[in-house]
Amino acid sequence: SELSIHRPAYCKSMRLNHTVRVIMKKTITTYSPIAAAVAGLFMLTACSKSADTTPTQTAKPETASEQTLLVDESRLSIYHGVDLTSDLSHLSDNQHKMLSLLIDASKIMDDLFWKQAFFEDKDAFLSSISDEKVRHFAAINYGPWDRLNGDTPFLSGYEDKALGAEFYPHDMEKEEFATADFGDKQGLYSMVKRDEAGNLYSVPYSEAFKSELMKASDLLKKASELAEDESFKQYLQLRSEALLSNDYLASDMAWMDMKTNPVELVIGPIESYEDQLFGYRAAFEAYVLIKDLAWSEKLAKYAAFLPELQQGLPVAEAYKAEMPGSDADLNAYDVIYYAGHSNAGSKTIAINLPNDERVQLEKGTRRLQLKNAMRAKFDTILVPIADTLIVPEQREHITFDAFFANTMFHEVAHGLGIKNTLDGSGTVRGALKEHASALEEGKADILGLYMVQSLLEKGEITEGTLEDYYVTFMAGIFRSVRFGASSAHGKANMIRFNFFAQQGAFEKTEDGMYRVNMEKMGAAVEALSELILTLQGDGDYDGVAKLVETMGVIKPDLASDLARLEAASIPVDIHFNQGKKVLGLAN
Repeated sequence: SELSIHRPAYCKSMRLNHTVRVIMKKTITTYSPIAAAVAGLFMLTACSKSADTTPTQTAKPETASEQTLLVDESRLSIYHGVDLTSDLSHLSDNQHKMLSLLIDASKIMDDLFWKQAFFEDKDAFLSSISDEKVRHFAAINYGPWDRLNGDTPFLSGYEDKALGAEFYPHDMEKEEFATADFGDKQGLYSMVKRDEAGNLYSVPYSEAFKSELMKASDLLKKASELAEDESFKQYLQLRSEALLSNDYLASDMAWMDMKTNPVELVIGPIESYEDQLFGYRAAFEAYVLIKDLAWSEKLAKYAAFLPELQQGLPVAEAYKAEMPGSDADLNAYDVIYYAGHSNAGSKTIAINLPNDERVQLEKGTRRLQLKNAMRAKFDTILVPIADTLIVPEQREHITFDAFFANTMFHEVAHGLGIKNTLDGSGTVRGALKEHASALEEGKADILGLYMVQSLLEKGEITEGTLEDYYVTFMAGIFRSVRFGASSAHGKANMIRFNFFAQQGAFEKTEDGMYRVNMEKMGAAVEALSELILTLQGDGDYDGVAKLVETMGVIKPDLASDLARLEAASIPVDIHFNQGKKVLGLAN
């Protein structure tokens, strides 16, 4: 998680014409960036047509005169560039060589994600765009759709992105999927295709991407031979096997057992945000990380409070009966390489894994705080937002410690609450389908703030005041809501902003600044926590759909405030200059 929005309507296809090749022409439409963004956020349905079921296709180039940029050129500059570096001097020569291999394996995950996200060939698509800025923007978005503008196209020749990306045939409707009978129908690790008779069937990732995964598996094996930490060595070996077997349980369990490794790797099909049709299928991604031992030591104590905090949740007993695993831990890292889904659009600043409910209930989860990425967003985005929208007398409460803690406890809060519906029919994720991710992100945000309140009261958090966390949290809403309708985090923030407005948790002054109401904010946190946990425990799909429809929208007043941020040239997010050369590693 950043910490994509699952639009409820179905889209049959994404393309106007698969033969259209993207070659940039300097033709700009009259759409302003904020108008395009707001229109995208309100857009909840999209459709186009295609009978082609092949997940990846290469289009033939047409003339440059047939292609136009659909947004103002200023939109191309919404990402602030940051060099992704870390101090590697404490690592041995073998560990440096190992990092190089891990980055090579991550690059394969990046190529696989392109295939899951976009039907055209990556290299042909990018090389056909002559304008360097447009090509860079397309690379950040992994295709011709603006991920922070509701996945609307920024290049002509394309309609809105298919909700199912390339995980499903473009001509498949939800009703057809619901009535079809085939193996691994709701599988995390398979592609859905259509046979010659028109019937749906699934293909495991290990078969669909066999040659690429064999290369990645071999790289992980070679890296394991250089690993100096035994638990990390075992994880790399098991993950290498998982890429070929399509069974990730054993490697997820091993990942939970790692405690002392200075180098960290997250790799494989992980999050299901890219599947906005059902939220079933996981996308390939990778992170290569270096543990910050000093900060990790500061965080270690908080995981022990999970059982106590679970019992104190502001909801009926039945909704907090599940007990989070006791093996959960918290650590801080510098991330040195992003790949695939984690690198697309807005950049992740914290991780909570594994997603497998079996692992979560037995061992809990691990929360990885990406400190260098977090600091970059705080300095270049959050502070300027606060200077623009928060009343001057509360700006002193915008602190990095509060931003770090709010982000961290968001990830911790994923382990709280309920994973399976009360009626015993299955998981919350399965019951809420395409809305599961948005509601889960909303739960993590609000329960994270509940945890901060509780631990401050207990004296376990000693840095800062409650007002620091509340005001920084409020500024954070403005930051994340700009991620738009294709982000689960953006949708969750819209719901929370509108709910807080109803509850009077903040007020807007005559000069357009926001002031947090401390007393009402606490009550709003409790009320929203109860609402979300109840919807999850009941597996109330219709109730969540209504919440998203009525509260998950940007209203005109907020839209005008976002326009002020745009006018102030405040970046929406960051992108990374990364790789072996930036890190000083040999190829």
